[in-house]
Parts: sequence; C-alpha cells; structure tokens
Amino acid sequence: MIRLHINIDHVATLRNARDGIYPDPVFAAQMCEQAGADGITCHLREDRRHIRDADLSRLRASVATVLNLEMAVTDEMIAIAEREHPDVITLVPERREERTTEGGLDVISARAQIEKASRMCERAGIKLSLFIAAHAPQIDASRDVGAHQIELHTGEYSNAANPSERLLLLETLRAGSTRAAQAGLEVAAGHGLTRQNVMAVAAIPEVAEFNIGHAVVSDAILVGLGRAVADMRAAIDRGVRRRC
Repeated sequence: MIRLHINIDHVATLRNARDGIYPDPVFAAQMCEQAGADGITCHLREDRRHIRDADLSRLRASVATVLNLEMAVTDEMIAIAEREHPDVITLVPERREERTTEGGLDVISARAQIEKASRMCERAGIKLSLFIAAHAPQIDASRDVGAHQIELHTGEYSNAANPSERLLLLETLRAGSTRAAQAGLEVAAGHGLTRQNVMAVAAIPEVAEFNIGHAVVSDAILVGLGRAVADMRAAIDRGVRRRC
C-alpha cells in the first residue's frame, strides 16, 4: 500500500492569519493520524510563514507515525533537524518571495551543502529524501549524495493546461520513477495533487509514498479533516488498482 503523509502547513497558515493559537496544527496532525494517515509532513520555512519552531517540537513529541520535516539546505535547518530528530528530512528549494515551493532542488549545484545534511542524517539515523524534478541527472546525483528517497515534483503535471501536456508530464514521472528505483532509491511524489489527478500517479508501480497537504486541508473546509484524509486515501487506492 502506498504511504500517505499529510502536510499540515496550511492549518498553521490559517492560524497565523490572526496570529493566534487556533486552529492548532498539532491537533490537526493527530486527527490525520486517527483518519489513517501514515505520516505527517511539515515545512519549517526560513521565514516561519506557517509552521514555527514550537510547532515542530510539539509535533516531534506527539506524532505517533512518521514525522517528515521539509526544509531548505541551510546550516540553520540542518542544526534544527539534528536537534529535533524527525524520522525523515526532505530537502527542498526555498525562495522567500514564492507562495509555495516552485520546482525541484538542484542537487548538482547544491551538492556540497546536501552532503553536509547527508552526513548529519547518517550520524542521527534520519532518512534523507530530496524533492526533485524527474530528470535523470538529478536522480543520479541524489543517489550519489546518499539520499534514501526522492520525492518527485508533480507540480507541472498537476497544473498542466491540457490533457496531452499532462500525459507527456506523466510519462516523465514514470520514467523518472523507473530510473530512481533502478538506482536503489525509494520514490515519493507530491505537489499540487488532488483527488482528481492523484490516481494516474498512484498507478506508477514504483511510487511508494505521497506527501499531500493543500488539497486535503482545502477539502477539510467542506467535508472535515477526517473525511478529507479518507477521500484522498480512497483516490490513491483507486490509482493503485490500475497497476494490475
């Protein structure tokens, strides 16, 4: 079964809109776990626009499944990860002016800093994942720097303007997944995925995990968080059945 990790960042976004304490992303994470999520993902950004340091500490103390920390490849974040000890860190590109993560991490250009994070992960027993585009040089470089997993950026696929473009991008994701698996890397996927578009990606045999947040939190406004998690799981399961 494909693992479903729920990103609870945008629960914190709503809380921060009034600089209060409600809704609590930690409580939301617990609700997601109760609804069947296999893990919780959060992104501690350098500008702390949603998840804050105290949230991360509380999540580490309360998450009973798997805690995946998305983070930039900086000395500050590497030190925080070593201190808080999430189960997984996912290194992502980060620009302060962006609304959400745009594009995959350039593993080749950032290799020295990524290797620093990789050494920390090896010392601390933390799984290392890299959020990248499904391009062969980036996949090969991810293997070379010691990553255990890659998370394929599905934003372009999710936002494709027409069906033919979406199919081409899906083929790129398929090819990247195959190459990663042949290189001994686990394959995750995420960004922009919804109940409507996740099934085709779930049908890719090598995909073992999804990290999905915005769509689940958005659906929760209409149907509740537990139902939103369950509906996303059901959509993924329909996609998995297409593998046969």
